[in-house]
Amino acid sequence: MNTNQIAEITLLVGEPSRAAMLIELMGGCALTANELARIAGITPQTASSHLSHLVSAELLKVEKQGRHRYHRLSGPEVARMLCGRLATVRP
Repeated sequence: MNTNQIAEITLLVGEPSRAAMLIELMGGCALTANELARIAGITPQTASSHLSHLVSAELLKVEKQGRHRYHRLSGPEVARMLCGRLATVRP
């Protein structure tokens, strides 16, 4: 991972709505954009935009089930990275 990738991920994860969605997904569940929008307190359209950025950065993956699209962390390494970021945050 190069410095540009690290900077991009830091910006993505540092946005409060995205952080709220990522933290919720750390439990291992897969949720729809509407469910994540409610959790983050934003509109579904805004959530969809945020989720698109997170998928592009390969932090999330999308699973299609029928007409629904479920988002989940792309792997355990993402959860470890998020745990590391959370450990550096002061209460």
